[in-house]
Amino acid sequence: QVQLVESGGELVQAGGSLRLSCAASGRTFSTYTTGWFRQAPGKEREFVAAISRSGGNTYYADSVKGRFTISRDNAKNTVYLQMNSLKPEDTAVYYCAARSGGTLYSVPRFYNYWGQGTQVTVSS
Repeated sequence: QVQLVESGGELVQAGGSLRLSCAASGRTFSTYTTGWFRQAPGKEREFVAAISRSGGNTYYADSVKGRFTISRDNAKNTVYLQMNSLKPEDTAVYYCAARSGGTLYSVPRFYNYWGQGTQVTVSS
């Protein structure tokens, strides 16, 4: 099992940047594919980005491609989401998720473990 704790969310102006972190417990973190999802009020949870166990492969939603970068440091049991050129429509609670398989899925139901979320608010 793995436990996930997100941090780094805050209020930022449009055009600004934030880096979210997801700290994982457990000594086998490197065996988990990890993703970031977000959920805005009244909307379904949506995929943002995913990264393979080694960090060599990444996958992004079209809405964030070119602005967001997912990365991981397995020695620190941490996954990051660097968010640049933020827009008001990026406002949401951001969740870190992990799954024990190797495929980079964009569908939430394929992820077994979830953090509690961190709020990102982008003002116009």
